[in-house]
Amino acid sequence: MAPHPFYLLQSGPGDYAFNMALDEALLQAAPRLGRPVLRFYGWTEPAASFGYFQKHAQVEQMTRLRPLVRRPTGGGLVPHDADWTYSMVFPPTHEWYRSKAADSYRRLHEWIRAAFGRLALVTELAPASHKTRSGQCFQGHEMHDLLWRGRKIAGAAQRRTRDGLLIQGSVQPRGLSLVRGDWEKAMCDAARDEQGADWSAFQPDATLVERAQALARVRYSQANYNRKR
Repeated sequence: MAPHPFYLLQSGPGDYAFNMALDEALLQAAPRLGRPVLRFYGWTEPAASFGYFQKHAQVEQMTRLRPLVRRPTGGGLVPHDADWTYSMVFPPTHEWYRSKAADSYRRLHEWIRAAFGRLALVTELAPASHKTRSGQCFQGHEMHDLLWRGRKIAGAAQRRTRDGLLIQGSVQPRGLSLVRGDWEKAMCDAARDEQGADWSAFQPDATLVERAQALARVRYSQANYNRKR
């Protein structure tokens, strides 16, 4: 299999506004970067993100976690008090960008399933939806969500623009006897062996960081944005 260049960004813990802003800045920079970026990150304080199209007044009744931040992607409410958060960005020249949303979603969770398999954890993709009315990402599941013992442990949301494809995902590790660092390594190893990923460490340049800081300042930290619907 011919190698495919991928960037790996280990950005560590960030505050709620900067976490969302950096993901959007990476999406905007995707044509310039020219290759996929896998970002692993955490949170400096417990928080919850919610889908771009959700209503803030409803979301704030679903969780006691604060702050609440509106994601640039869709989906439901996701708690970030103990999860393993990640994102992926693909430029418009990449095959993932040209995939249908259902196909890229399935492919993502097959990747995560393969990573867990390397750690001797048996998971499966949900064969069908089991919906609830809660609007919470980890209550019930959608087709191709990742299940462990019948419980959803991984979900994601997507956004496609002319700049590229952004996927924001979360693994909820409650009950798993695993270390996050081992899972992250397994993700990279699985992509290398099954997708031909050739990993390079990525450090955002000044242009990207400045764009993320601006988005955090004028958008994701602002109550009028997070409460706009």
